[in-house]
Amino acid sequence: MNVRIKKYIVMAGIGTTLFVGQTSCSKFLDIVPDNVATIEYAFRLRVEAEKYLFTLYNYIPKEGSLYNNPAFLAGDEIWIPYQTSISPAAFEIARGNQRIVDPYVNYWYGNYDATRGLYEGIRHCNIFVENMSNPDLVPDINPNERARWVAEGKFLKAYFHFYLMRLYGPVPIMDDDIDVDAPKEVMDVPRNTVEEGFAYIVNLLDECVTDLPPEIGDIQNELGRITQPIAKAVKAQVLLLAASPLFNGNTDFADLKNPDGKLLFNPEYDVQKWIAAAEAAREAIEIAEANHHALFFFREGANLNVSDTTKLELELRQAICEKFNEEHIWADPNSGTVQLQENAMPPLSAEENHNFNRKILSPPLKIAKMFYTKNGVPINEDKTLSFVDDMETRMATEADQYYIEPGFTTARLHFDREPRFYSSLAFDGARWYKYDTRLLGTDKDSKVVRSKRPDYAGSTHAFHFNETGYFIKKLVDWNQTTTVNGGTYKNYPWPKIRLADLYLMYAEALNEAYGPENELIFEYVDKIRNRAGIKGVKEAWSTYSNNPNKYMSQVGLREIIHRERLIELAFEGQRFWDLRRWKLAANHLNQPITGWNMQGETTESYYVIRTVYNQRFVSPRDYFWPISENTVIQNLNLVQNLGW
Repeated sequence: MNVRIKKYIVMAGIGTTLFVGQTSCSKFLDIVPDNVATIEYAFRLRVEAEKYLFTLYNYIPKEGSLYNNPAFLAGDEIWIPYQTSISPAAFEIARGNQRIVDPYVNYWYGNYDATRGLYEGIRHCNIFVENMSNPDLVPDINPNERARWVAEGKFLKAYFHFYLMRLYGPVPIMDDDIDVDAPKEVMDVPRNTVEEGFAYIVNLLDECVTDLPPEIGDIQNELGRITQPIAKAVKAQVLLLAASPLFNGNTDFADLKNPDGKLLFNPEYDVQKWIAAAEAAREAIEIAEANHHALFFFREGANLNVSDTTKLELELRQAICEKFNEEHIWADPNSGTVQLQENAMPPLSAEENHNFNRKILSPPLKIAKMFYTKNGVPINEDKTLSFVDDMETRMATEADQYYIEPGFTTARLHFDREPRFYSSLAFDGARWYKYDTRLLGTDKDSKVVRSKRPDYAGSTHAFHFNETGYFIKKLVDWNQTTTVNGGTYKNYPWPKIRLADLYLMYAEALNEAYGPENELIFEYVDKIRNRAGIKGVKEAWSTYSNNPNKYMSQVGLREIIHRERLIELAFEGQRFWDLRRWKLAANHLNQPITGWNMQGETTESYYVIRTVYNQRFVSPRDYFWPISENTVIQNLNLVQNLGW
């Protein structure tokens, strides 16, 4: 057998070197074949090559983890107590402490809570694709499976480059590995331009899609592996990012250039990028729907003795938490969510153990105010409802019984809100319906969150406490149960892309390309709103808004679509990236993080707005991660990001 063996190296400032074998208990095992130090044995037989393929999958950032996904805690959507029982490095970024010496959540190398260095992952993709493309290797694999595996390797290589561009902006493209004997001037690779980077990623995705399966046939063993809908959806993500203000005509980075003078950003705006993004989103939607993807419908609700109000709430929650449901275009089985749920869930009785229901994840007050009124418009636009005083309180009545306990006095802000508000958030006085509370009777008898200082969800625990008075209901699977001995959580794979996300990508790109004259915009936004139990854009704004013509202009409709994304995808790690690509992070991340006074013991003392932290975002510097200072010193052709 003619085996071509290369001596591989990864350049100074790009990645790391040899294999390290490490076994995990995840769906796709992280196994380097037999822990050998040469490539020769990895591609002798199918069984060894398959281990290598699964190793590639383990480089996908585990986005269901509070530690590995910077989008959870590096922005402004979720706050936590500082230096408590969890201390993800991303939270230092939210507090303005990112640094050039050992950057936090450093996916360039794979340290400070980054699961793996993505350039190391790219190197393994290159090795895998090159060797699996050689018909003389792995003789016991059939041609169709070989083509599929090569396509998966290409997809993952494209995805890792895409992830790096979101973090660092223009990065070096590594389409092949450099021989160990290459001279240093070859090893010292420069950054490619933004245009080159996006073109390379899109080309790889186009190359791989035809050899991927349209859907997974072996659902017992292969769920989570790449399909055609996943590849098309990621292409839509990539082109949406390329079309967005952070990369499309961004003059803030016009001076970023390589040492040879090559400019890395094109400062000229190009509407054709939005047209390309819209077309990619349309194609992704079509192939997803053709392969049985649809907005989630909670079938179990028909068997529960609950109101339509609670059925809708469960449907909205389980669209995220129901594992591998029809709305999940890409869910990652390597990224479980038990820790995420544990830190979101508050105790719902005095007997519940705070070590299992930690209630640490704390959405700020501004996130609670972001959701619409029950009429489907922002609280400051609804001409039929008044939300002038944030600290105003009201007593709940029987009309509120499915959301708030009757007779409970809570913030006026918690009344007359859209269903996604109640399915996403809990608060002092809120009901929380889940698997064990169904035994108490109907949903009118669900347990209630009580979060003033002396209460069971209050702030008396030494390590596990909430900072703002809001709790994330959306991320906790409704099957959660709690006993005096602890809590049980149904682990679900993290949904990286939902069909709802694709619908909103399509609507956004259409508006930027053509404006509100394109009726498809309203069709796809209203699909999301109708599932959420609120009226469509035109009807809601025309009837209830003090700005009834807002949706008629491109700027007004842009604001509506942006908010729709922030609401629909809240707490899913999308806000972090969206605020950056829209170049709105400087607006939002320079606002104070506020919440209720968690030391308050009475209604009067609790419903006082408290500033938790004065957040600071330096623009344009903080739109991109710094490259490690040591990396830039080693590689003289690698220029640092502006401001660092």
